Amino acid sequence: MPSFDVVSEIDLHEVSNAVDQASREVGNRFDFKGSKADFSLDGHVVTMTSESEFQLQQMLDILYAKLSKRGVDIGCVELGKVEQAGKYAHQQITLRHGIDSDLARKIVKLVKDAKLKVQAAIQGDKVRITGKKRDDLQQVIALLKQAELDLPLQYENFRD
Repeated sequence: MPSFDVVSEIDLHEVSNAVDQASREVGNRFDFKGSKADFSLDGHVVTMTSESEFQLQQMLDILYAKLSKRGVDIGCVELGKVEQAGKYAHQQITLRHGIDSDLARKIVKLVKDAKLKVQAAIQGDKVRITGKKRDDLQQVIALLKQAELDLPLQYENFRD
């Protein structure tokens, strides 16, 4: 029976490379000379530190450019609020991965409401779609691509 998994994953190695490139670019740019502006990556959280909120916004633009150039979807980025501490401003950026239970239920409901001859089952942080025909599974992929979900999805483990 054909099946595939709907997942939302990011490549942490590419994220690390993008953060390193952004950090190097900030170090080389003229408008950041002499200021303490840096990135730090801890798991799925990137912390930006700078002297002003304006510089944080510029750093965010640089990070977005580097992430998209490395193939990391920017839809998984969740911005934290800017915190002013002393003479420095900090902002945390969380990189969301995995499908949480609310989104998984929403995907299952969307598939069931489409009245296609497939079954959707939540398995941890992914959703497995199973059907008798490959065409039905391809319709589900097209349906999920059209749906306005706030997290980028990947379709993997396609089996015939």
